[in-house]
Amino acid sequence: MLVYEILVPQPMPGALTDDGKWEARRWPRRRDVVEHTTAMPSGPDMSDSWPDEGGAVRRSVGSMKVGQDSHPLPRRSEIMPEVIAGLEIPETAAVAEATRRIQEMTSPLIYHHSRRVFFFGLIHAQKLGVEPDPELLYLAAMFHDTGLRNPFSAVEQRFEVDGADHARKFLLDRGFSTAAAETVWTAIALHTTPGVADRMAPEIATTYLGVLTDVIGLGLDGLDRDQLDEILAVHPRGDFKNEFLRAQVDGMKNRPETTNGTVNSDLLEHFIPGFRRVTTVERIVGSPWPS
Repeated sequence: MLVYEILVPQPMPGALTDDGKWEARRWPRRRDVVEHTTAMPSGPDMSDSWPDEGGAVRRSVGSMKVGQDSHPLPRRSEIMPEVIAGLEIPETAAVAEATRRIQEMTSPLIYHHSRRVFFFGLIHAQKLGVEPDPELLYLAAMFHDTGLRNPFSAVEQRFEVDGADHARKFLLDRGFSTAAAETVWTAIALHTTPGVADRMAPEIATTYLGVLTDVIGLGLDGLDRDQLDEILAVHPRGDFKNEFLRAQVDGMKNRPETTNGTVNSDLLEHFIPGFRRVTTVERIVGSPWPS
């Protein structure tokens, strides 16, 4: 079992107004307003290639197909925002393209997990009284596990950093500011790091907390049952625990050294016969220093 230390996100310096209220940050960036003319639904079609594996009520929330790179995007005025369980998905070109990209780069398991992370992140934000930028939170949630199956380059690095690099390039290539891209990068790079991410900016903290809710059930007892059921009806878990552990191990087994000092090393030690992680004590005692 993964064990995390949970800390309540603290306000960033200068983030409180004179009357003690949280002042939401907004990074300067280009916000895409959809300008294409052909309408289409805003979400993926899970009725065939994205099956319901968990027995939940199936809902068709769109007609997007995996592998369609050039599907036209709708005008903002031509569709209603996608709202699931009272939680609205940002209606921007970057969000639509990221949704398609993650379908192509990952599996249905990771796609549904990533969307649930976004919704749970929004719920945590509401409970904490913080206001993450919803577009940046969505992009962080969707890209956070892309590094498991998709190394960013030939350089061997942690899967979290591979995913963060994919996301940063995606944002910068689409005109987002460096500050916005770095916020998403940090949210993804730290999403398995206990005691740090939840003390940072709202987008970073709520990505981390959303991951914890979906993976180890953080705050599950406090979620509204009807809201949770609606999220799971659209994005079912299936055999998530076993399939997710398998996906994690498959994504790291060929680069075990990158898990040193992280919560991921015990996954490899548990599932890979003969693998034993090097402890911090061994690294210090075995260093070349004479004393």
